[in-house]
Amino acid sequence: MDCDVLVIGGGILGLSTAHALSRLAPGTRVVVLEKEAGPARHQSGHNSGVVHSGIYYRPGSLKARFAVRGAAEMLKFCAEHGLPHEVTGKLIVATRRAELPRLHALVQRGREHGIPVRELGPAQITEYEPQVRALAAIHVGTTGIVDYGRVAAQLAESSGAEIRYGARVERIGRRPGRVAVRTAAGEVLRARVLVNCAGLQSDRVARLAGDEPGMRIMPFRGEYFELARPSLVRGLVYPVPDPAFPFLGVHLARGIGGGVHVGPNAVPALAREGYGWGTVRVGDVASELAWPGTWRMARRHWRYGAGEIRRSLSKAAFTEAVRRLVPEVSAADLVPAGAGVRAQAVLRDGTLLDDFLIREGAGTVHVLNAPSPAATAALPIGREVARRALRALPAHAA
Repeated sequence: MDCDVLVIGGGILGLSTAHALSRLAPGTRVVVLEKEAGPARHQSGHNSGVVHSGIYYRPGSLKARFAVRGAAEMLKFCAEHGLPHEVTGKLIVATRRAELPRLHALVQRGREHGIPVRELGPAQITEYEPQVRALAAIHVGTTGIVDYGRVAAQLAESSGAEIRYGARVERIGRRPGRVAVRTAAGEVLRARVLVNCAGLQSDRVARLAGDEPGMRIMPFRGEYFELARPSLVRGLVYPVPDPAFPFLGVHLARGIGGGVHVGPNAVPALAREGYGWGTVRVGDVASELAWPGTWRMARRHWRYGAGEIRRSLSKAAFTEAVRRLVPEVSAADLVPAGAGVRAQAVLRDGTLLDDFLIREGAGTVHVLNAPSPAATAALPIGREVARRALRALPAHAA
């Protein structure tokens, strides 16, 4: 065997898993394969850097369980390793009367999770954010900001694993007690257990390994702007999310560098790694259209999707969404600032899977759905995946 555990994917979850394996079972031989030239080149490195409190997530869900714990652990990890971080708190604001019941439900959920939440009226809102106009809001004190790209790099350095960059996986073979992986460069590595943390490619890696995941990844591009007048926002300002969708809506978030990110929207991407409308991969589009869940999702949510596409193609429409939160913002204040692509699992019936999804096969552990707040929860998720991988080791070693 070349190693005990072979991890596919050098994003924050794959590296957190490798890091956890070295702590839970010192001496375990771990290799991480990452197809890009460095860590965190996709979801982990293309986000607004928010450490979520866990207030949004249904009690009992993996998101709630991992995010509440993960937020504190992430900030502690950054402090221990001298990585820039800040506890900023954030406002979740209701700008329409129809949103008030959902805002109150978040207050109740926050209290169930033990998260400090303060309810605010219009006058109190301006104490935190003078430019925000809303009917009501809640202040969540435990929200913070970090640089997840730097966190991933630190996890790679601290993991003790052998990390191979530029190693795209092309084939996976399985026999009792072993898994063999061949890369595009022709290397073959043999391991006792395979861990799939491939993010945007996770369903494909599962199928390469012979495990049917029962879902497909639908890539959603989130486009960001930078606020030309960052003084308009002191910290983080979010709308009340729509519980029908696993997206948080266009928001404003001050980052570690002092700039303010505005976004993201959520538009279907035309490639698994499609960071702009000009990136089209016919094979990716064809595989998405061949999945029955894609059509069922489109029939169910076409109105929502049309609105997201409109905000992508029209800066005026995007500005309108931002002005709901901060009326002072104009189109001239929004400077294009790149995009990220979210790996969203879609089930056969068209359901947009909201919770994390981890499945196991014979000698395999697959992380199949890990959208936000996966970066926040990376350390406890990594431990969970590592424990599952270690449970598989004795049977293989026998």
